[in-house]
Amino acid sequence: MAEPPTTENVLDTAQAGPAALRGSAVRTGAYVTGLLLSVISAPLLVRHLGEVEFGHYMTVLALVTIVAGFTEGGLNTIVLRGFATLGDEQRRGMMRSAIGIRLLLTLAGVALIVAFAAAAGYSTAMVIGTVLAGAGLVLQLLQSLLSMTLQSRLRFGWASAIELLRQGVSVALIVALVIAGAGIVPLLAIAIPAAAVSLAVTIPLVVRYTPLRPSFHVGHWWHLLRESIPWATISAVNIVYLRVAIVAMSLIAAAVQTGYFAISFRIMEVLIGVPGMVIAPIFPILVRTVHNDRARFARTSGRLFELSVLMATWLVVCVEVGATFGIHVLGGQKADPAIIVLRIQALSLVGNFTAMACGFPLLTMGRFRPVLIANLMALVVSATVTLLLAPELGARGGALAVLAGETGLGLVSALILIRALPDARLPVSIVPVAALAGCAAAAAGLLLPIQPIIGAIVATGVYLAVLALCRRLPPELHELLRGVRGAVLRAR
Repeated sequence: MAEPPTTENVLDTAQAGPAALRGSAVRTGAYVTGLLLSVISAPLLVRHLGEVEFGHYMTVLALVTIVAGFTEGGLNTIVLRGFATLGDEQRRGMMRSAIGIRLLLTLAGVALIVAFAAAAGYSTAMVIGTVLAGAGLVLQLLQSLLSMTLQSRLRFGWASAIELLRQGVSVALIVALVIAGAGIVPLLAIAIPAAAVSLAVTIPLVVRYTPLRPSFHVGHWWHLLRESIPWATISAVNIVYLRVAIVAMSLIAAAVQTGYFAISFRIMEVLIGVPGMVIAPIFPILVRTVHNDRARFARTSGRLFELSVLMATWLVVCVEVGATFGIHVLGGQKADPAIIVLRIQALSLVGNFTAMACGFPLLTMGRFRPVLIANLMALVVSATVTLLLAPELGARGGALAVLAGETGLGLVSALILIRALPDARLPVSIVPVAALAGCAAAAAGLLLPIQPIIGAIVATGVYLAVLALCRRLPPELHELLRGVRGAVLRAR
């Protein structure tokens, strides 16, 4: 009989929660560090390319990200779940099939977006850039699949460090190419060396635990595909509706308006990745408890909802207060029309976080159909509002479309979870508390005659103070601070 995976016992103990919390902190910390790195490259990139060319650059990246959604989300999740529940031999067979599926589907997806770029009449540079960015995507998605081995063994530090390394290589190359005066083709090609470096570092860390040789046995693929297709479809639709506005605007709106939207979306694209960083380490606990500890599963789902609302509201406050600073850093004062676009889009973070926090428990329970329907509704709403408003309102119309799609998805996802898991007793009372704290914090940050960064810090203090007064300051914050304090003391 094969040995169970090493994380199995941990997931069944009281240590799983703190471990997941530390994993969330590590991954979020690495993500924030990557964000700081992007502060170096993004302004150079926007100012070097200008609003129009930057819009073209972001359009290509949106197409590539859509392919990633179709070929990445479901498979990685199924593999991570398999590592938490399968024995060694089954796990090795699963990984070989997963690698084969990943390579074939990603290559097919890249071919499709290249064909779309050519058929849509995009410039030659954009078509070539799509080919190169697609090649980098093949390497990046292969690395992300292999990194599931590290996450399943709770080695979040290594997984986060490798992702940070990829971002660091990308930033360094962007800076070098901007200095050299490069166009969008070599800038989009950066994805290839950045992904190759992260893959080269990942392989030695996982080769002891997983095979690297792909399997192209279609019969062996079916089990994985049968389970991953619903997850992948939902993930793909989610990614598409988040980016359909910029693709639609590239076809129907003025190029400069697409550029303003792209500058705003560049900031939002970073922020909408935060819930995945925070929630993903908790996923193995959901998988482990959904059948054998329903009460714990319900408690975890409820905490995810509350923490997501609180974190999303805080991020909205920071973006509203710091919008002018962020846009000026990226595009200078000539990009001022993007400020209001960013402030509109920032409000969508609450819906985005809520949808993620409710979606993970629902998918763990196998409620694929309602989650897919909710995401399809968001896609239709976002696309429709973009088509209606973008020709007249330009970038602001695209931002309103994103807000409408995200808010609707968050609300519907919460209602579905309440119906599917009444034991969770979602703490919806946190919503007015978060709104009160957020409004007070945003008012303090915007009305005081201080710099936006200082304003964001002041707003954060006000936000936490109001939560404390309302006795809704999350206990996980104290747990995390104790862990940080203990690590500092041990380092001494």
